[in-house]
Amino acid sequence: MKKFPIIFLLLVLLIGAWNTSEACTRVVYKGPDNTVITARSMDWKDEIPGNLWVFPRGIQRDGEVGPLSIKWTSKYGSLITSSWDISASDGMNEKGLVTNLLWLGESQYPKFDPKGKEKGLAISLWAQYFLDNFATVKEAVDHMKTDPFIIVSDNIPGTERFATVHLSISDASGDNAVFEYINGKLVVHHDPSYTVMTNSPIFEEQLALNRYWQGIPGTVMLPGTNRAADRFVRASYYINAIPQTSDPRTAVASVFSVIRNCSVPYGISSETEPNISSTRWRAVSDQKNLVYYFETVFTPNTFWVNLKDFDLSPKGKVMKLSLDNFQTYNGKANKDFKESKPFKFLGI
Repeated sequence: MKKFPIIFLLLVLLIGAWNTSEACTRVVYKGPDNTVITARSMDWKDEIPGNLWVFPRGIQRDGEVGPLSIKWTSKYGSLITSSWDISASDGMNEKGLVTNLLWLGESQYPKFDPKGKEKGLAISLWAQYFLDNFATVKEAVDHMKTDPFIIVSDNIPGTERFATVHLSISDASGDNAVFEYINGKLVVHHDPSYTVMTNSPIFEEQLALNRYWQGIPGTVMLPGTNRAADRFVRASYYINAIPQTSDPRTAVASVFSVIRNCSVPYGISSETEPNISSTRWRAVSDQKNLVYYFETVFTPNTFWVNLKDFDLSPKGKVMKLSLDNFQTYNGKANKDFKESKPFKFLGI
């Protein structure tokens, strides 16, 4: 017991050394009767306009990196949240596969040669590629073992900031995987127990920190800062402390409580962390019932969308729900989607 304060101090100093400017959190709930729910927050320093889009099956896509772009036709329909209408940041497909893009400053992607032999995929399409092509996490992990493409990133439009993210996926069975590019190599963490992901540090180190905190009762003390490592620990504790139920109303309410607990107050500022991000929006995906819940900090309502009520056949239409001008929706919002020309994913 006498060693605890020293160990704790070292841990705090270690956590404090990490960059905290981006602060997204992702967590997966697994309850009885195949109840699986994935929640995430989108945290960003500046405004990051997003809209909801529904894409039917049969859409032809390419990797948007020139002649060596990987090409495919979407096998599954999906619902996604865009960022600036140039990228898919979050989404769920008709089989209950969910993808979440979160910032990871340590990411280093392989060098892409536009005149080489390896196929490329723009980072804006990374999450969409999985939604279009796979029903389960295992399918996606097995596919990535074949090295089908190189991820190609670039600066965020209008900035000099290079886009560095990692990707989490979960499916309707509760399986999970995390994809990270570390030192130019793809690292895949695949296990049903990988239910939480935040930003820095890399996922392997997040797991190590969580193992440390598992020895400290969560009812006695939990790390409470906005740092990614602290949010990882809180999400890991609370997602296992909320009620285990197959009632979707109770389960979704409980999961929303967890992701809100890990959110960052809007407009927060700090002299020591001038670039800290605020939570902009939160999404909760019910993978059993294919219902997608959404809320933003500028609208007073949580609304939801039932993916099963859209025509996702190749004859279906691309549909859009506008959120970029603080539009407010109430309850089930399927009827508020409008047919729209699909946005163009940003490439090079």
